[in-house]
This record gives sequence, structure tokens and C-alpha cells, in this order.
Amino acid sequence: MSDQHQRLASGCYGHDTVKTPNIDALARRAVRFTSAYCPSPVCVPSRGSLITGQYAHRHGAKILQDALPAGIPTIAHYFRERGYATGAIGKMHFVDESRKHGFDHRLNEASHRATLTAEERKQLHGDAGGIEGEGLDLPPRFFEDNWFADRAVEFLHAHKSKPFCLWASFVQPHTPFRPMKKYFDLYDPAKMKLPRRPADDLAGGFEGHLIRARERGWYQQTEPAARQSLAGYYGNVSQMDANVGRVYDALRELGLEKNTVVVYTSDHGEMAGAHRMWTKHNMFEESVGVPLLIAVPGGANGVRTQIVEQIDLFPTLATLCGLDAVKDIAGRDFAPLVRGQRYTPREFAYSEYWFCRNVFTKDDRYVGKPPLRMVRTDRWKLNHLSWSRSELFDVVNDPGEFHNRIDDTGLSGVVKELTALAGRQFIQ
Repeated sequence: MSDQHQRLASGCYGHDTVKTPNIDALARRAVRFTSAYCPSPVCVPSRGSLITGQYAHRHGAKILQDALPAGIPTIAHYFRERGYATGAIGKMHFVDESRKHGFDHRLNEASHRATLTAEERKQLHGDAGGIEGEGLDLPPRFFEDNWFADRAVEFLHAHKSKPFCLWASFVQPHTPFRPMKKYFDLYDPAKMKLPRRPADDLAGGFEGHLIRARERGWYQQTEPAARQSLAGYYGNVSQMDANVGRVYDALRELGLEKNTVVVYTSDHGEMAGAHRMWTKHNMFEESVGVPLLIAVPGGANGVRTQIVEQIDLFPTLATLCGLDAVKDIAGRDFAPLVRGQRYTPREFAYSEYWFCRNVFTKDDRYVGKPPLRMVRTDRWKLNHLSWSRSELFDVVNDPGEFHNRIDDTGLSGVVKELTALAGRQFIQ
């Protein structure tokens, strides 16, 4: 698992610039999903939902500052109770890291920091939200994801003869966009192709996105600066890809690919300059859509266009491993879809965003208000706000989501139907 990887920023998803040879290699023997969505476009609630199979309003970790309650059953509890060794190595964003949530073997970002001296840690300075692209000429051991990959490989060697459930979770390509120099140098900032940047972008939708983009300086960012940021982001993606490859190669060298289900995904996407924005905290496709690859030993491969949600991974993995069904969760088992069997897909994807303190607007004006709720069907996307201007996009005819149709009286029935669906999901 990576952090903040835009779905389309991989070779296997058709990108013509980003270099992701290892993810692409996995994709060749996996089922690749083109319509997978995260349950919330921000780290903490998304990760909590992935391991519990529940939406954020149900498990309680709704914003970045919320710790996932210790008593909620997780995928780690489920597999551990059935005799699996459980490991979580890397960034989990549990907030309260004293809680392991069923993972017996736990290494986090603090575990890596302890390997560096105070002086060495200063060399990695950088705003966690910084988008200035730069290559760092530092030894590999300074980068936490490199260390996490080493530890994940060690876990595989130590548990090669027993059932295991390993969550290897990398920090990149999350900001800051400061990869190792050799990965940054793969991309010439002057040659980066920027997404469409209309002068009136965001003007027709929820005002909070425009306020946030301006406050952070993204809206005013020059094209050369945006290209520099994009090169840094792509460098982060390529460094992350290299570490995915190290773990996957170790699994194959040990012969474990013959009886191991392998999943690659990310907790949410990255705007990467689209709509003059960076990071996430919104329901645009770049932010709420995620890459998802699932490789099953001797199983099917190819592309699946059906809508799936990340909360569905928990029950799906249980079935793919031949275990009993997971009960009392919102997630839906899509193992038949992975296997190429008959499957009735979801009619829509649902996601919710609770406004986080300190990171959305400077004055926290929206904190505490009801969440932004997305319902995304094959054609329509409603981003519903009960207290402000909602958004309706025709994602078939307007895939870039530039034209808000919420005021189109001819679509009032669509808005009413999708609003009802959002309400229904919110009580699950």
C-alpha cells in the first residue's frame, strides 16, 4: 500500500510519463480495477475503513486527528484468530500508535526515525504538505520507505512457512515531493505535461475548494513551479514503485506467489495539479479514485471496469483465502469478480469527507459541519453538502469534472435520487 497515489499515475493505467515498472509487472498477472474508490479522501478515515470494512461515520476515526477505537474488529484480528501471523510495517496513521489493532508485528515511522541521529533527521526537513519538487542526495537509509521495504522482506523470510497477513505500507508518494535524487532525475520538469488549468477553475462548485486552493498558493502557482512539483511527485511515485518491487521480488524468490494473494492499492489519490490543486480532501476523481491490483495464484487477470470500494477488500480477501464470511460490516465481497465469475456489481460508489482541523482552511470554518458525501454511478457524480453548494458532474461527457450541473432543472430527478442514496449509505 502506498499513500496518495493517483490512480492514473502508473504505466499500467496508461500514463505515458511516470515510470512504474514493478507495479506494471504485478498488473500483468493481476486483475486491474479501473473504478475503485476510497471510503474517504484523507489518510486516517480511509485506512480505518480499509481494515474494518466500515465507513468512517461508523468506526469513528473521521478526521486526521481521530484515533481508530481499539475495540473495533479489523482484518488483522480476523486473520490472527484463524492462525495467521499478522504484520503492519510502515505508515498506518493509527494516530494512537500504542494500539496495534490486531497486528502482532508492528513497525512505524517512529521505528525508522530511531535509526537516525538527531543531526541526520534534520537533513530530512520539509513541510509534510510541501509541494516543491526536489531530489535529495542522501544515502538510502535516510528514507523511511527504503527501511520499511527491508523490514517487510525480513517478515516474509521469517514467516515463509506459515500463513501470514502482511500490510506493507509506504509513505510515498505523499508530500513532501522530495525523493532520492536518482528518482527525481528521471523527470525533466520542463517536459512535464500539466493537467488542464482553466482560469475560472473551481468557481462553479463548493466555495471551500477555491478558498483552500488560494490560501495554500496552489491557485496562483506558475506553470514552471507546477512542473517542478509534478516532477517531484512522479519521482516519489517511482521511488515507491522500486520499494514495492523489492517486496514483491522477495515474495517471488521465496516461492510464495504460488499460494499468496497480493494486493496493491493506495489510501487515496493526489490532485497533482488538476483543478489547480494538490494533495486530496475533495471528491474529484484524482483524489477519491485509487489504483487497485489483485493477483490470485492461478487466477484470472485482466481489467475490471465495475465499481468497487476499498471497504470491500476485507470480505473479499477472506473469501479468496478460503475462509468464512465476514459479518456485520458494510464491505461487500467481490471475490467472484476477481475470479472472473458471475457477479452483480455495486450500482454506485460512496465516499465521505469530514472537514479536518488545521488543513482545510486556515480558520477551520467548516470543521464540525456535516460531511461532504459522494455518490458516483457509471455516469453521474453527486458531491452532496446539506449546508452549502453541492456539485453534480456528468463524468461520461465531462470526465474532467469542470461543469457543475447542480443548477440544471432538468436533472433535479437525478439529484434527488443520488441524494437519497447518500443518505441511505450514511445510516449503514
